[in-house]
Amino acid sequence: MHQTGTAKNPKQAFQVHRSSLSAWQIEERTAGLKTADLKSAQKHEKGKQQSASVQAGNSTQDHLEQALTYFERIKDYIPLKKNEVLQKHLTTVESIALQRGLSPEGLDVLLNVALSGHLADTVNTRILKCLIPASVIAESSVVSAVSRLCVGKCSGSTQLLFLRWLIAMFDFIDHKEKLHALYGFFFCSLQDEKLCPYVCHLLYLLTRRESVKPFRVRRLVDLQAKMGMQPHLQALLSLYKLFCPELVSITLPAKMKTYFKNSESLWKAAINTIRRRNQGTSPTSQQLILGTGHPQSRKRKWNTQLILPACSTDTNNPTRSKEINHADILSHSESFPVEQLHTFSQLLQNIHRLEFPSQMGSVLRNSLLLHYINCVKDESIYLRLYYWMGQTLQEECTWYKLDNQQYEEEFKDFLDIVYKTECFLQGFSSCEEFLYKSLPLWDGFCCRSQILRLVSWIPLSSFSEMKPHLCEPLAQLFFTSSLYFKCSVLESLKELLQNWLNWHVIQLDMESDPKISPLNTTLSGLVNSVAELIHFVGWIATVALRLENNATFLLYFILDFYETVCDVYLKYNLPLLVMPPPGVFYPALLSMDAVSLNHLCYIMYRYRTNLVAAKENELIKKTILQFKFSSQTYQEYNQYIMAMVGCLWTSNAFQKDIHPQGIRLDPEVLKKTKVQEVRNSFNIVHHPALMGYAILFLQQAWPEDKTLNFNLIKGRRWNWYLEYLYVQGLQGLKLFIESSINRVSQVSQTKSGNAQV
Repeated sequence: MHQTGTAKNPKQAFQVHRSSLSAWQIEERTAGLKTADLKSAQKHEKGKQQSASVQAGNSTQDHLEQALTYFERIKDYIPLKKNEVLQKHLTTVESIALQRGLSPEGLDVLLNVALSGHLADTVNTRILKCLIPASVIAESSVVSAVSRLCVGKCSGSTQLLFLRWLIAMFDFIDHKEKLHALYGFFFCSLQDEKLCPYVCHLLYLLTRRESVKPFRVRRLVDLQAKMGMQPHLQALLSLYKLFCPELVSITLPAKMKTYFKNSESLWKAAINTIRRRNQGTSPTSQQLILGTGHPQSRKRKWNTQLILPACSTDTNNPTRSKEINHADILSHSESFPVEQLHTFSQLLQNIHRLEFPSQMGSVLRNSLLLHYINCVKDESIYLRLYYWMGQTLQEECTWYKLDNQQYEEEFKDFLDIVYKTECFLQGFSSCEEFLYKSLPLWDGFCCRSQILRLVSWIPLSSFSEMKPHLCEPLAQLFFTSSLYFKCSVLESLKELLQNWLNWHVIQLDMESDPKISPLNTTLSGLVNSVAELIHFVGWIATVALRLENNATFLLYFILDFYETVCDVYLKYNLPLLVMPPPGVFYPALLSMDAVSLNHLCYIMYRYRTNLVAAKENELIKKTILQFKFSSQTYQEYNQYIMAMVGCLWTSNAFQKDIHPQGIRLDPEVLKKTKVQEVRNSFNIVHHPALMGYAILFLQQAWPEDKTLNFNLIKGRRWNWYLEYLYVQGLQGLKLFIESSINRVSQVSQTKSGNAQV
């Protein structure tokens, strides 16, 4: 009815429309004015907030300066009890230090007062726990603090906490030459059993080749005889032995251990928060709890880029290093600081005088430092990197400690970085012990892809040592987990095999210099370990195919593994060939998937190529390192070839297969199946994996015939059908037929063919 009324009074409707439009315009203008007023108010409020923030910052700075002035003027012992002024200034320092860190000057004041003996141990402990650098720590402050240890006024617990702080903040110290000069003083402190583990850790960071002296080696050996095989003493002795092997004659454990206790836990959260705040990625405020309990937010050593203190001659001007040009740097003969390394050309020009960071975790994200490690081949660097990596993996593993589970994503990121580093350096053994310890406790789900990728870089060792630590726990998870997990494990073990074989090839290239050989094993040991690994994969693959009903997806990963195995002799120059077990071969031969059958044909073609090459080398007496394949290998290959030819070509597999676990059946059993043309069931025309191609071939060759008579594919049409299969991409089938089948007659193909080995 409204529409009718509107149609009868168009003028009235137009007036109503104009009225509505005017009202809307008025409302819009009003809203625009309100919006403008609101924006102006918001801008004014924001300005007020910024002004208030600046005032608050100035006030905070004033309070901090008052507190530092108070502590600087302390000359005599001051008790904490009923001392409100001390408590007030101590609380101020703690609060500001945990929020934004302390300047080098503030750290100098607080270090001196904490080690002066003028305050109670509880106050000294609180001061040391809040010594968080906002930028760098002046070397002069550390030297002054160490000198106060000589006076002996501070307690043993304060000295121990100071050493822990010094280790945790080692890379924040702007220079270390004077600190290196105090090496002898720290070494003398080894006689204190409580301080000894932390002194060893500090010496481990400070040790250079010139630091290793005969008297120090003797002292460490005496301490080890007195205290037993302590890991911190072993660490220092191992480093000494790397620098001067002629001075350390005792045998040390080859396996890497967790040498030192974690010294950073008290300062982790605060350093992480301040670092994020300086980078502009931190939340506005985080309340941190520093003490013996677990912090609410923890710093991860791998979460940040390489952040090292600026190295300059003027400790009071840490920004000066930014103004130093490259010519100035190259003109000096001093060591080249790592934080000034930005290009590959700089690395090449200064590789002989590069000052490497002592905390090895800082190199993982820096490709230039990884290039340095790869080129220099300094075993002391590897030892320190292995130590740091092993300790960090054990401490941060999410299934070792319940409180680590909330940091699973960070742990994944760290493992990704470790994997990339291993790929860059072509593996290192620091992850081996972690994997051996963690796999029995692993649920197969947490950090799955990261753990399996690390498995692929486990260094070559005796398989009898690997089996209980790697194979047995991995097999338990393998059999009880999903199809996807089984495929992931097989892919990881294939990459492990390839890495072992690649290491072997590298070793052959470096035989002239055995000192840099990446493998510590004989050729026979290598052959045995590789063979055992292949047999292990064959066993779990056989069981997995039964559990998963010969799943095509699983079979693909199994055959992919054996594609590497079949070329070990020619491609990797290793005198070894291991045939796949019957539980893998026959499911692939009888598979209903053409990709799997084609893959198997290619693998058998490569087996034949490797075996023929080995036989020829034996005949002309050019065997590789005088290793020969056993007759059992040739026999097993011949059995498989007869089964394949009988199935795909001569249609007599059920009669001619002689393998003990083959598909030979008695004629009476075949009759009971009541299958028509049972003999032809698995030739290239009737095979379930190839029948689809046969149907398409018949439809294209005889489009008018709707009966699909497979008997038409014989004689010349058999050849046409073969060419059709080759065109469809079945190159593995082509290589197998051309290499392993002697086609006597081109006219009567169904009566010809036998295996040639």
